[in-house]
Amino acid sequence: MRSASLPHRMTLLVLREANQPVKQIQVSKPFVIAVPIVALLSISSLIVSLQIQSENTIARLEDTLRLQNLKFEAVVTDKNEAIDRLQSQVITLSGQSKELMNRMERVNELEAELQNFIDKYGSQGGSGRLSSLSWDESLGKGGEFIAVHDQEIGELAQETRDDFLAISEMLDEIEKNVPSTLQKAKQTEYSISGTPSEWPTLSTRLTSNFGYRTDPFTGKAAFHAGIDISGKVGDPIYAAAAGKVIAAENNRSRGKYIIIQHPNGLQSWYMHLSEIQVSEGDAVRKGENIAKLGNTGRSTGPHLHFEIAKGDKKVNPLSYLQ
Repeated sequence: MRSASLPHRMTLLVLREANQPVKQIQVSKPFVIAVPIVALLSISSLIVSLQIQSENTIARLEDTLRLQNLKFEAVVTDKNEAIDRLQSQVITLSGQSKELMNRMERVNELEAELQNFIDKYGSQGGSGRLSSLSWDESLGKGGEFIAVHDQEIGELAQETRDDFLAISEMLDEIEKNVPSTLQKAKQTEYSISGTPSEWPTLSTRLTSNFGYRTDPFTGKAAFHAGIDISGKVGDPIYAAAAGKVIAAENNRSRGKYIIIQHPNGLQSWYMHLSEIQVSEGDAVRKGENIAKLGNTGRSTGPHLHFEIAKGDKKVNPLSYLQ
């Protein structure tokens, strides 16, 4: 029986150190076959386990990446929407900016017109030029850099719109007030320049006053409707105020004479002239040379008879003349 079982066993030689004898181990043949199979199965199980674990890990990573991608797409969508809103706001603000610049130009034109009026008619001791709003992006600019965060853009845009609204309201007020002020100033200037206050001759010597007097030709009491100012024939005669010449004629009593119409129903009359230097319909300025002093008409010698009429009534010229 022993000899029959030997073919089913195998001898394993275990080699140890050089001074140690070789050890023999008797093992069964199935055992020798089973060990590699078990090892192979273990390795296969390990490989399968690792593969399953790696697939699970990859799946988790894919889920994580998918979630992150969804979050990223949401953020990008929000950013795109924010960019679209900002672009719309920028376009709107750009249009408002151009409109404000155009309105500033109109205000500058009005201000320049008002300044020209002040330069022409204002006092010599004026306080200088008016301040002007203007816009020129080609000129120098600068300032401290202050970073703007995304969440602040909307607030900044709203603040900018509020600023534009305030500036627009200010320009509305300026555009409304400047023409009115200019018109009032022009009316005042017209009234002042059209008030006969300029002395009409070089001479200041009066020979006859306004009111009742003894007539130099008849010796009887008569009303003198103006003042007589002596002078030399050919002396210049000046317009007492700005206005329009409504008469430049000659008759037996007045001699050569001029009548100028002024604002507020006032007229100035110039009589006994030797020469008339304006024509009917001419517009004259205050202080403009309009004639030469003479001795024409009903006159006893060279002088200017000067009258001021208010409506249909003659008034004392000395109450107007400086």
